Amino acid sequence: MKLVIKKNFLSNKIFKKIISLKLSKIDKNSIKVYPNIINNKKIILKTCISSKFLIELNKKYHPIAIKILKKISPKKVHLYDYSVFNIIETGSNYKFPMHDDTPDKLLSGVIYLYPKRNTGTIFYDQNKNKRKIINWEPNKAVFFSREEKKTWHSYEGDGKNNRVVLVYNLMSDRIKEVYKIENKNYFVGLLRYKINPILYKYLKLTV
Repeated sequence: MKLVIKKNFLSNKIFKKIISLKLSKIDKNSIKVYPNIINNKKIILKTCISSKFLIELNKKYHPIAIKILKKISPKKVHLYDYSVFNIIETGSNYKFPMHDDTPDKLLSGVIYLYPKRNTGTIFYDQNKNKRKIINWEPNKAVFFSREEKKTWHSYEGDGKNNRVVLVYNLMSDRIKEVYKIENKNYFVGLLRYKINPILYKYLKLTV
């Protein structure tokens, strides 16, 4: 799995603006997703981020994200349709299960926001054995391009403080073409969704 890690990914101004967003309180065993979706023409959905700020985020970071995608999965770049900038708060005791991400995610990215210390992202090999832990650091970004049953990863709270991140994903509606590029069977992949539709619906919003 190719990982791209960038410290101080967001500008200081934008980072401060994002961490100042007002979020609802959740308990230590819960998770809360605030979806914000945009393409190059219009805002599709917004929750905790204003229209003006969402447009600013997309304008500033879309070229950077596309450049990263070209580096690690160039064959998928032409499939881009829209972007998500989701704020996710994970309760201190919450554990999100190991997963490989949904095929509509061309580029999966997470930017750690706050607190100062927490747990980062845990990556596994194809046999689901723990391989690498990306340490938590505010404003550090981690990007990868998902691949069916290969890009296994998970995340969780540290048992002390809730964990807040910005998930930045480049997305596609052309799933069949994604599977073709990955040389995987579309219908077999679709069956995974039918077996556990609730989990996979939720995975669309996370990383």
